Amino acid sequence: MNDQLPGGDLPKTPLFVERALSTLQQFLHVEAISGIVLLVAAAAALLWANSPFAHSYHDLWHLEIPLRLGGFAFERPLHFWINDALMTIFFLVVGMEIRREIHEGALSRFDQALLPVLAAVGGVVVPALIYLSFNAAPGRSQGWAIPTATDIAFAVGVLALLGKSIPSNVRVFLLALAIIDDIIAVLIIAAFYTSGLDLNGFAVAALGVLIVLGFQWIGFGSASTYVVPGFIVWAGFLMAGVHPTLAGVVLGLITPVRSASPEVVPPVMRVEAALHPWVAYGIVPLFALANAGVGFASTELSGGAQFVTLGVALALCAGKPVGVIGATWLAVRTGWCRLAPGVSWGGVCLIGLLAGIGFTMSIFIAMLAFTDDKLLDAAKLGVLLGSLISVTLGLGWGAEYAHRRRNEAEG
Repeated sequence: MNDQLPGGDLPKTPLFVERALSTLQQFLHVEAISGIVLLVAAAAALLWANSPFAHSYHDLWHLEIPLRLGGFAFERPLHFWINDALMTIFFLVVGMEIRREIHEGALSRFDQALLPVLAAVGGVVVPALIYLSFNAAPGRSQGWAIPTATDIAFAVGVLALLGKSIPSNVRVFLLALAIIDDIIAVLIIAAFYTSGLDLNGFAVAALGVLIVLGFQWIGFGSASTYVVPGFIVWAGFLMAGVHPTLAGVVLGLITPVRSASPEVVPPVMRVEAALHPWVAYGIVPLFALANAGVGFASTELSGGAQFVTLGVALALCAGKPVGVIGATWLAVRTGWCRLAPGVSWGGVCLIGLLAGIGFTMSIFIAMLAFTDDKLLDAAKLGVLLGSLISVTLGLGWGAEYAHRRRNEAEG
């Protein structure tokens, strides 16, 4: 079947642009609503962990769940299956988002990508330095990367609450910044939070990747066909000592961005569209429910743990805005970049404040950084406080910014 219109063929460029815009709109819509679901899950975790039934909260996630295939048995707690298995699907969608943005989105052109890249780098370096200024001591310093990532769902959700007065290019800037943050976070996890690397595991993962590429070359279009080789990649990463969720990023990055014909939606869009609601409304809220339950009564802010909480919170609510806004100002002032149409410095300040909402990726990195439960709870508390302050500041400034824009439009 051909895409025919009266008067001639449909040009490829408008169709290409239409698909890209449609995907972006769907992505922003899902993220905006999922931010509310994520907030409810986090609140439920906190209430449960601080209720008379707190013991049941912790007992549930330590429940052993076995995986048996014939004579093979693999038994891990429910917490593992959520954080190390289900979150692989989250990282798969992240990988696909990155792949799509590089191919056709905000990262597809160097001049468009440079400003959010520089802003993201500033938003990683400054928070890390702030955290280390409080936690240079051994045992606490490995948490430096906790406040470096932006939670896309929360940030976009808060932006959606501000209404349509916020220019679309501000939303695109925030989305690009958050995606680049994810890229940096993934690289940080791979480089700094791996231990005891086993080359045999990498060989197994490479075999899985080769099978996936072979299936793509043959032309297998069914997503179910790739479950087994995807599991092989995941198992290989687990064997290698690399966090297995990174297998999702690898698989997402090699998902094809072109289809056999213009009439068929490319696999990267098709699979991402199918998985994104499950991730946004199911997997990420479940992760929040399983990991955001910090018991305030049992959290000991002593022996240096209080500096972890303070360092993470300040790095998120102060370090991220300073880093993002400062790097953006420097890039524009030096003439390397320029702000997109509709993006004023008020909009940049809003982006910087919302970038301080860490949550999902920050909690994820905290669990990789600390094995000491006291430091881990302190870090989670810092993430919750820093993100809450960032939400409050972002909504406050965003409301004022939107009000000014409405007055300018009416005047």
